Amino acid sequence: MKFSPEHFGLAAADPVGLKNWYVRALGAEVVCELDKTPPAFMLALAGGFLIEIYQANLDRTKIPDNKSQGWRHLALRVDSLESTRAELAQRGIKFTEPIKPAGGGGRVLFFRDAEGNLLHLVEREAASAWLSKKQY
Repeated sequence: MKFSPEHFGLAAADPVGLKNWYVRALGAEVVCELDKTPPAFMLALAGGFLIEIYQANLDRTKIPDNKSQGWRHLALRVDSLESTRAELAQRGIKFTEPIKPAGGGGRVLFFRDAEGNLLHLVEREAASAWLSKKQY
């Protein structure tokens, strides 16, 4: 049996607003819009990874950090943290932490989307311990 990731589900207080943020900030492409109220969207990032955005049932009062239980962040691999950070800053993304070493080699830079969900950019060499078994 072999598994490969298809999409990540992201419940949103404002699905339209969050969809617009991913399109504007990360260049996501809307590949499907479910015609319902409220709408739901399937977005594609470069490389083919999909994000499904749909209405949340409950508003959360506290945004968890990267050590809270459960799914915590979406990592996006890039060739250069510095050039990607500069481009995203021009799109209004604010970075509140410095670039840090990544587990398994490389470097990471964390940021949040329009609803506070945690994402990070990751830059790794092809010889990284995390990438040495398979080239992605």
